[in-house]
Amino acid sequence: MTSEALGAPFDTHELRHAFGTFATGVTVVTCNADDGVPHGATVNAFTAVSLDPPLAQVTLTRTSRAARYLEGAPFAINILSLDQLDVARHFAGRVMEDEPEWTLDGDVPILTRNAATLECRPWNIYDGGDHIIVVGEVIALDVTGREPLLYFGGTFHEIGRLVDGAAGDRTAEVPETPDDGWFAGARSFKPLSHEP
Repeated sequence: MTSEALGAPFDTHELRHAFGTFATGVTVVTCNADDGVPHGATVNAFTAVSLDPPLAQVTLTRTSRAARYLEGAPFAINILSLDQLDVARHFAGRVMEDEPEWTLDGDVPILTRNAATLECRPWNIYDGGDHIIVVGEVIALDVTGREPLLYFGGTFHEIGRLVDGAAGDRTAEVPETPDDGWFAGARSFKPLSHEP
């Protein structure tokens, strides 16, 4: 059912534009087809789900070949580095003259030069409207330290400057807090004043 059929006051172009204001990384999901041939698809809808158990998800359009191949199959989430722009475009349909480099050390093909790689075994697949939501259990990972490739507003980007006052210690433990409700960190909100 479309947003228009539901009476939504926007069209899908506006919704796509709104979604595009959220900056993301860029991944290529790779797996083997039943015949053993490696396949991949560029995906920027990637989310960390859980640390215990270690779960990650990707969202793919139902019409993609990758969506069919991932049914019950192991896969890898290749988090692309800044120097893999050509790889992102290749797996999005702008095929390179030379095939991207990959290795096969385990059950799934892994691209080379990634910022990070998560190897996953199937956990569950959920309905996501015109997409499917594929959740995998992370069974192996590799973090290379390469700068990640970013996607924002329909174009590729690189990491910019730090926001003043936002630098933090990535190794610090996050303190556990009691469940105070949805806005656990906020005790009050300042209402918008309406001038008469």
